[in-house]
Amino acid sequence: MIGTKAKALSLLLKGIVVLSAAVGVILSAIAGAQVFMGGNRVFMYFTIQSNIAIALVCAAGAGMLLRGRPVRDGWYVIKFVFTVSITLTGLVFCFVLAPTMRHAWSVTNVLTHVVVPVAAIADFLVTGPSGNIRKCSVILVTIPPLLYAIYAGIAYAAGWEFSAGANYPYFFLNWGSPAGALGFTSELPYMGCVWWILLILLLLLAVGFGYLRILDFLKKRRNG
Repeated sequence: MIGTKAKALSLLLKGIVVLSAAVGVILSAIAGAQVFMGGNRVFMYFTIQSNIAIALVCAAGAGMLLRGRPVRDGWYVIKFVFTVSITLTGLVFCFVLAPTMRHAWSVTNVLTHVVVPVAAIADFLVTGPSGNIRKCSVILVTIPPLLYAIYAGIAYAAGWEFSAGANYPYFFLNWGSPAGALGFTSELPYMGCVWWILLILLLLLAVGFGYLRILDFLKKRRNG
């Protein structure tokens, strides 16, 4: 069971996630097409999809807490999967995309790439020790990014535009770059899409196992 203090903190963090995601998505949608993830193409990006997903998960979780309903382990697994996904959006933006972008730290980007991930992670660590997430569940964290990679690949082949003149969402999913699928270059994207996808999947698994280790530590400290 989640304690009273933990419940109050979780509700606060969930509110931050939902509000920040909503404001970030709206600002992105009304931004011009020349802005990263701006305009009517905003919903084609993994970041926005992850923001919407984690916001819905948090909103539903808040409803359970307010009604005093017991939270099933399956729900903790869902929260775990989408927490890792939103962690990916934060890490990729801060350490891969932002260094290559001008005006990266706009209000929209900070809300969707920093505030939402940090609040979602904090909420997961507050509520997660009350659940039981099996180690084998970590493989599930690869599903959302894999589905998105497939979607982005189809979009690339079909010529859909994510931004003006670009039929790929992020530089590491540009199958037509000098690195192609399996090559390497001395400039962006440095290596082919397949290598980027494999690297991201390994990162996801590492983050997932890391979170489970942290939950084990928090459970032992709470019960000890």
